[in-house]
Amino acid sequence: MKKFLITMGILFVIGVVGVFAIAKIDFNRFNAENYYLQITEDGEPHEYKLSDGSVMTSYSYTLEATNAKGTTIPLEFNAQKNLRKGAYLKMYVKKGDQVSSYDEVKLEDIPLKALKN
Repeated sequence: MKKFLITMGILFVIGVVGVFAIAKIDFNRFNAENYYLQITEDGEPHEYKLSDGSVMTSYSYTLEATNAKGTTIPLEFNAQKNLRKGAYLKMYVKKGDQVSSYDEVKLEDIPLKALKN
């Protein structure tokens, strides 16, 4: 009986940790390279009509981004809103050029080699 309760306790702890990991960890950022860019122009708006009749607008961007090693690549990505001009973004890039996520960062958070380009 004691072994059964210990086993159930361990399984419960593993389950709680698993639920916490799924809820708190952003899997879009795992195994992604970081690139940095500055928003220099307004995004190109695209309107989509949803099945309930409402209209949704997204904005697409094509900008040059640089990683911490100084390598620059063109990135295409979409945002739910028109991003603020002058904002610095940290892009999470997978498979060469697919943006999976992004965060706004401060200028001092950008590596020096990325700033030079």
